[in-house]
Amino acid sequence: MTTKRPAQGWYQDPFGIHELRYFSQDRPTKLVRDGKAESYDSPPDRPLPDGDLVPAAERVAADGADLRRADEAGTDPYDAGKARRAAFDVFDLTAGTN
Repeated sequence: MTTKRPAQGWYQDPFGIHELRYFSQDRPTKLVRDGKAESYDSPPDRPLPDGDLVPAAERVAADGADLRRADEAGTDPYDAGKARRAAFDVFDLTAGTN
């Protein structure tokens, strides 16, 4: 006997409003995607259409960026080194003042 897992992740929007809609525990959420743009749009106030949900095709970046860890050096657009230097600059400018 197989057990169906609840839908979790990106699926083609069964309502046909957007390309993709994010599902959590078998329920459509307001998180949607059209092309590369993500936005919010609450699902319509009606039952899901009949039929199986179609999982979104996995997008694989040609440069392998989709495989990089968020904490890997060089992946954060907020450069920690620059932030540290800026903090020291402020400290240097304000040292000895009240």
